Amino acid sequence: KETAMAKSTDILFVPDPHAHPDHNNDRADWLGKYILATKPKIVVNIGDAADMASLSSFDKGKASFSSANYEKDINAHLDFQDRMWQPIKASKRKQPYRVVHEGNHEHRLKRVLEFDPHLAGEKFGLSFNNYQFNDYYHDVIEYEGGTPGIDEINGVLFSHFFVSGVMGRPIGGVHHAATMLNKNNQSSVQGHSHLFDYSIKKSITGKSIQGLVGGVFQDFHSGWAGNVNNLWWRGMCHLRNVDNGNFDLETIGMDALRKAYKE
Repeated sequence: KETAMAKSTDILFVPDPHAHPDHNNDRADWLGKYILATKPKIVVNIGDAADMASLSSFDKGKASFSSANYEKDINAHLDFQDRMWQPIKASKRKQPYRVVHEGNHEHRLKRVLEFDPHLAGEKFGLSFNNYQFNDYYHDVIEYEGGTPGIDEINGVLFSHFFVSGVMGRPIGGVHHAATMLNKNNQSSVQGHSHLFDYSIKKSITGKSIQGLVGGVFQDFHSGWAGNVNNLWWRGMCHLRNVDNGNFDLETIGMDALRKAYKE
């Protein structure tokens, strides 16, 4: 990681892929081809890589929950990861340094086991190891207690979402990125909300910090969200020249990614 975190580096930020058995993972193929073509030094998957609908406490008891299946959820997630990393592995080129965060959707598994520990099991039960993150990533940033873990790369903080106050509530609001900067006082990047927001705050000395809420890497509409789907920004972000908390932001929308790498 120290090599990848040279004085100036570039980071591909992949927000909330939400691999789901009811929807295809074609976008993982496009993502893998993009990684091969652009050669980012670091790739950060910010979490909710697996949707894990079968473990949703919100949907339990609903008619829509009847088809949810843990094995299908895990297989959809692993299929996404295989297809994402296949192009760079097949090329035999040097792979980027890879970081994945535990999102609230992956965290559902730990919450289930808090109430039903008898379901735990490496072979036939529920286990965080079923995600096989260590097979795909160098660093796995897990939850710390009840809140997402935080990782710092070249002066930029990364987390699935950031919290504020003694109750640990997620930072949000209309000016989400600016609020995040005011609370963290450091350049910060997160996913989770599926919205896009970006803010730069400069001090009187000229030093700047940047905040990014990076959207969602999902090309399908989620049934539970209804018209809220229309508010989401779909794509990923390439943070270039990352150095001491500063970076040049490049956005890659899902439609542009599809057009460039579908074939």
